[in-house]
Amino acid sequence: MDKNDVLNKMRQERFVKNNGCVLRAVNILREKYVNLSDLMPAISDDITESEYIDCVNYLSESEYIQLRNRISKENTTLADTELRLLEGKLTPKGIQLLSGRISDVCVER
Repeated sequence: MDKNDVLNKMRQERFVKNNGCVLRAVNILREKYVNLSDLMPAISDDITESEYIDCVNYLSESEYIQLRNRISKENTTLADTELRLLEGKLTPKGIQLLSGRISDVCVER
């Protein structure tokens, strides 16, 4: 295994771990929306902003979290709205994932 292979494997493992961390953090206010830009610094000093954005994107595109614009309250996507304007909450599918009813190899429980 060369250096690039090792770095790629480390990124992949961090992605899986970080997805679980972000999902559990959003779950703290399960039935309420949480401001995602406020949540980022509270999660971990180990997750960079770009890693956090990757997680929010994966979790929302996988339908584990629902995103909306915190001002207009309209559903949106990360592609259409700046992170500072996003809030999110778990979907039923996200709750199923955390409770072990379904699994995803890209999300650590």
